[in-house]
Amino acid sequence: MDSSERRKSGLNLPAGMSETSLRLETFSGSYRAISNLSSPSKATSCSDRFIPCRSSSRLHTFGLIEKASPVKEGGNEAYFRLLKQELFGSDFGSSPAGQGSPMSPSKNMLRFKTDHSGPNSPFSPSIFGPDSGFSSEASTPPKPPRKVPKTPHKVLDAPSLQDDFYLNLVDWSSQNVLAVGLGTCVYLWTASTSKVTKLCDLGPSDSVCSVQWTREGSYISIGTHLGQVQVWDGTQCKKVRTMSGHQTRTGVLAWSSRILSSGSRDRNILQHDLRVSNDFVSKLVGHKSEVCGLKWSHDDRELASGGNDNQLLVWNQHSQQPVLKLTEHTAAVKAIAWSPHQSGLLASGGGTADRCIRFWSTTNGNQLNHVDTGSQVCNLAWSKNVNELVSTHGYSQNQIMVWKYPSMTKVATLTGHSLRVLYLAMSPDGQTIVTGAGDETLRFWNIFPSMKTPAPVKDTGVWSMGRTHIR
Repeated sequence: MDSSERRKSGLNLPAGMSETSLRLETFSGSYRAISNLSSPSKATSCSDRFIPCRSSSRLHTFGLIEKASPVKEGGNEAYFRLLKQELFGSDFGSSPAGQGSPMSPSKNMLRFKTDHSGPNSPFSPSIFGPDSGFSSEASTPPKPPRKVPKTPHKVLDAPSLQDDFYLNLVDWSSQNVLAVGLGTCVYLWTASTSKVTKLCDLGPSDSVCSVQWTREGSYISIGTHLGQVQVWDGTQCKKVRTMSGHQTRTGVLAWSSRILSSGSRDRNILQHDLRVSNDFVSKLVGHKSEVCGLKWSHDDRELASGGNDNQLLVWNQHSQQPVLKLTEHTAAVKAIAWSPHQSGLLASGGGTADRCIRFWSTTNGNQLNHVDTGSQVCNLAWSKNVNELVSTHGYSQNQIMVWKYPSMTKVATLTGHSLRVLYLAMSPDGQTIVTGAGDETLRFWNIFPSMKTPAPVKDTGVWSMGRTHIR
């Protein structure tokens, strides 16, 4: 076709293209050109179609489903493979048999809709965006576990600290004073100054079986081997009151805001009110053996008690009978702790034949979880700074363990005591615990972060590392 013919047709055709390769059909006075994209030497049937400009199209906003079609003769197969890899990733089409690729078009992954990918999805919502690839959760390395110092930063000698599972001889007040029952005496150790004060001596006919500070930290109660409950002013070192009622030793005490509860080998729990003249205002009967665990909930609404009868009982503030009887433990229940983070969440630990820490909802009485620790559980305490708890153990490993709740993953395992770790108390700031054992030592461990700055605990202490005596 010469230049004059090209002008007549209104088309500017490239040199070398013959009229036979072009067909013009007239519709309402307009021309529609259908070009043959295959080799000019082959005769193919042509049809109307629109070829968009891919660079300016927003393909990711539409639901596009790629349908398999044979590659045209002479097509560039390498080009198509590269294009698919760029669009859908290098793993496209290489999934194992029976498993769809997460990027496969058969999943309609480009469908125009709100993204509902969960946190477990390893891919970002759009493969075309600048954030394409793995999500930040998958790419971010897991946070390393918090480091807990493996050694105590203070050790106190505590001669005559009894190796008796059923006693409770150590408590730390909100005024930062540690009380320890040693034989017939109670000693007070002021943490800020390391000053030791002898509070009382019960004499040769009696001995200390339990100590417990009030929540305000000014008064301390003492349970004795003869069954008495004494209340002392810790600041003035003066006895305030003596209350009777138990037939034998009083091994556990617990203060609420107004009531002092005492548990005894006589299987009873007595409720004492210092505002009235009576020795006790009520008696709770439910255990069939010695009461060795006793804790009030933080809101003063419920009292949990554990006994050598393997029972964990829950009482409310007005009941004379337990509102819950939890009997899953198979050994004595001394270790009891209420969560400060969740109302009605109670933790308990069993003795040598049980070894389990169990978690309960006192709202409905259901057991939420349990974990076998491998050793006798002697004490439990919940951190008020973080949602973790610490347990101390006896036979057979004598270890101290820090747990993250609710996963119950181990944060740390501490060793150092040579006998059962029977006693546990926590400092007022919630960062340090003190443990006592039949090896006649008290060891101070910095295991929890502060409430304000949850930074890793430094392996340094307020006190010197030297060993001193508590009396």
